[in-house]
Amino acid sequence: MRKINALLTGTALVAVLSACGEEAPDAASEPSQRQDSAKLTTLHGEGEFTDYRPGTQASAIRYDKKLVPSDAEAEVTLTADSSGVRVELEVSGLLPNREYGAHVHVKECGPTGDDAGTHFQHEEDPKQPSVDPKYANPENEIWLDFTTDDEGEAEQEASVTFTLGDRRPGSVVIHEHHTHTGEGEAGKAGDRLACITLAEH
Repeated sequence: MRKINALLTGTALVAVLSACGEEAPDAASEPSQRQDSAKLTTLHGEGEFTDYRPGTQASAIRYDKKLVPSDAEAEVTLTADSSGVRVELEVSGLLPNREYGAHVHVKECGPTGDDAGTHFQHEEDPKQPSVDPKYANPENEIWLDFTTDDEGEAEQEASVTFTLGDRRPGSVVIHEHHTHTGEGEAGKAGDRLACITLAEH
């Protein structure tokens, strides 16, 4: 009975609006608009770290064989919507009980660690590489520093409240040590040891 009354009420509203020369609202369009504004973006990358080989498209590349041993692996999932960005990182096979730095970068992995470009920043520092704490901080960038356990494994996640907009980050880079935060060295984490390319998922 409630459903019939609701249907009759909706029909009556359409009739009244039509008589007044107004168009009835398209009820189906509202959920669609809300869905678009909160559209979910997912980027993903995973694999066993391998040395760069020309002509190949490995998603996980290592640049330091000592600190990223053979059989080391990583998986990254980035999800973003209108409320912000969340990144989850899992690693295994790294050196046990060791600190590593990790950040989201603007470009995909390449032959060298530098190919991943700068850190992905919401508000971009006009001076790059950025070492100003105003820009190089875990609220304006996405930091994933971690410490491995006895087995060389770790899980880390980071959430920020900014949105991606039309930009898409390209990779997560693993660094030599945890990230500095002081004036003139903010965002630095030593050498780039390995890289995981992020792709639409």
